[in-house]
Amino acid sequence: MLIIKLSSLGDVVHAMPAVMDIQAAFPNAQIDWVVERDFAPLAARCAAVQRVIACDLRRWRKSFFKTDTHLSTCAEWRAFKVEVQKEAYDVILDLQGLTKSALVVWLTRKTKGGKRYALANRTDGSAYERPTRWVADVAVPITPHIHAVARGRVMCAKALGYDVSAHLNYGLGLAGAQRKPLVALVHGTSREDKEWPLAHWFDIGARLKKMGLDVALPHGNEAEHLRSTALAEMLPGGVVWPRLSLDQLTTEMAQCTGVIGVDSGLSHIAVALDLPHVQIYNFDTAWRTGPQDSARQRSVVDCPTPTVDGVWDAWLACFKSQSGPS
Repeated sequence: MLIIKLSSLGDVVHAMPAVMDIQAAFPNAQIDWVVERDFAPLAARCAAVQRVIACDLRRWRKSFFKTDTHLSTCAEWRAFKVEVQKEAYDVILDLQGLTKSALVVWLTRKTKGGKRYALANRTDGSAYERPTRWVADVAVPITPHIHAVARGRVMCAKALGYDVSAHLNYGLGLAGAQRKPLVALVHGTSREDKEWPLAHWFDIGARLKKMGLDVALPHGNEAEHLRSTALAEMLPGGVVWPRLSLDQLTTEMAQCTGVIGVDSGLSHIAVALDLPHVQIYNFDTAWRTGPQDSARQRSVVDCPTPTVDGVWDAWLACFKSQSGPS
């Protein structure tokens, strides 16, 4: 079987339970995954995945018409095409629902009797483009108002004829790793309207210190590094992590006592790692992408932004639950 879920980081995380469901229903199936190269290390960590096929569609699209990169881009595209066509698949599942994923599906090879599956319709809050249906043999209808994790799980279950399990498994083997007295503060996000005020992060960090917990401060660009450094200077004992790869970040986060973060890919990884976690939303999209385990992991939603007390109360509830069943 071949999974097509290219990006973004949060979407890749949200697809993992569907992949684990397939393995549970078909234990002997080989499951391969096509994904953007930046997210390939995370897809490779999913226990159900045998082979990860990395692509660079984002970069190729930008560089294809540039004179100085055209030839190298064409060569990389041809190499990717060879890689994705090495195997003929009985089942090809487009979990992305976009033109770029439809292009990858179009390249794939089917076995005799094999089928390509795609979403039949758009779901609330998610992008959807019609070419995904044009290249599919079977278009799977999905109820429009559905969580991002459930969307992939339901589509795969309908396509392959099994029931969605009540058990949610992301397949990350680092879940349950030895924990350090650190709470990662995921303050970075690619969207300014998802940010939480610096003063609020300081207040949360100070409260964590009083609990005997230090803070770990990840960052992915220079602006986030400056913010992490400023927080560490205000919070003695705060640890500014070096710039880490996605693989390294996942390993480091797995060893934290918990995570408090804005709606971002790293926060979704915290969910997949089954860490006590609070996810901060400035507008109500938590129903679609937020944590589903209301005991260990909670969303806090408010406009223009959640209060420190609201986030803190949610953290205390999640932290206290960690000694109970997960």
